[in-house]
Amino acid sequence: MAGYRKLGKTSSQRKALIRNQVTALLYNGKIVTTEARAKEIRKVAEGLIALAVKEKDNFETVTVKAKVARKDANGKRVKEVVDGKKVTVYDEVDKEIKKDNPSRLHARRQMLKVLYDVTEVPKTLAGRKKNTKKVDLVAKLFDEVAPKYVSRNGGYTRIVKIGQRKGDGAMEVMIELV
Repeated sequence: MAGYRKLGKTSSQRKALIRNQVTALLYNGKIVTTEARAKEIRKVAEGLIALAVKEKDNFETVTVKAKVARKDANGKRVKEVVDGKKVTVYDEVDKEIKKDNPSRLHARRQMLKVLYDVTEVPKTLAGRKKNTKKVDLVAKLFDEVAPKYVSRNGGYTRIVKIGQRKGDGAMEVMIELV
């Protein structure tokens, strides 16, 4: 018996499909897909969540000095003239950052191998590139998803049957985070 479903695709197409749907599931919380695909997605998604739960608190907080540009009331950088050139004025600020321990860093890199980059576009000014922002899905896994599942041993997803698809009669299901 095979260890996975082929889903009627070549290996590269299948890996891309699974990565795409796992990313969508973790970003949105639920997706609608076919039953066979959902069962394959479940394996990967639950593995990532288990990894996040295991490494959730494995970091240390470090204080670092950072140079931050001074800004005026409008949010623009303050510039001053030095030797005939306009130069941005910087202030030194203490910042608290999370420094991953080696095992958490490894887990983060394992997750990044599977998850695609997600760019969030605001609905009000759609089509404007400067208003988009990248979503750190790995940080979301560690900070939001993992704390919900600390007391749970597996079973992080639920598959609910919706019914047959009109076009080809495939069984459609909704897979969601519990």
